[in-house]
Amino acid sequence: MKSLPIIGAILALIGIVALVFPAFWTSDTKDVAKLGDVTIQHRENVLHVIPPIASIAAIVVGGGLIVAGVVLKGRD
Repeated sequence: MKSLPIIGAILALIGIVALVFPAFWTSDTKDVAKLGDVTIQHRENVLHVIPPIASIAAIVVGGGLIVAGVVLKGRD
């Protein structure tokens, strides 16, 4: 059970980062046409939004894992 608080801390940290930066961009390249050796591609920027409830849930679950890890460590 030593890894439980570490996993909880990482999950809570990811939740905090997602709460601070709720959106990010990625680029997607798609082939439009291909004529022999020539390929025409289209590059599109895609916005991804992380819902705040998911960030808060990650923080709460991460905190719960930290508490559970500390409590279970004390029972050994």
